[in-house]
Amino acid sequence: MASVALCVVRVIPMSRFTIHDLADTIDARAAAGGEASYTRKLLDRGAEHCAKKFGEEAVETVIAAVENDRAHLIAESADLLYHFLVLLKARGVKLEEVEAALDKRTNMSGLEEKASRKG
Repeated sequence: MASVALCVVRVIPMSRFTIHDLADTIDARAAAGGEASYTRKLLDRGAEHCAKKFGEEAVETVIAAVENDRAHLIAESADLLYHFLVLLKARGVKLEEVEAALDKRTNMSGLEEKASRKG
């Protein structure tokens, strides 16, 4: 009689919340009063401040990755995405514009795309 090995797979429920939902939330909060919204407060301080916050979150994300702290990396990645979208908002760049740039790049290899940006 053959033995059967059982494999247990842990299923992590995937959220239905998307980056577009986050962008929509940022748009809505940007329209709110400054006292009610952290997003509005960031935007009121200007694009340079938003860029600085994004940079801080990028460093924190890198540290979490280097430390191999999965939970911390996930949390910092969420912060990074939020501050990235706030920075785009501060500069009047839509997520769809970034997606279009990414779409163009998928038609060539990463090495070809990088070489095309030189000179």
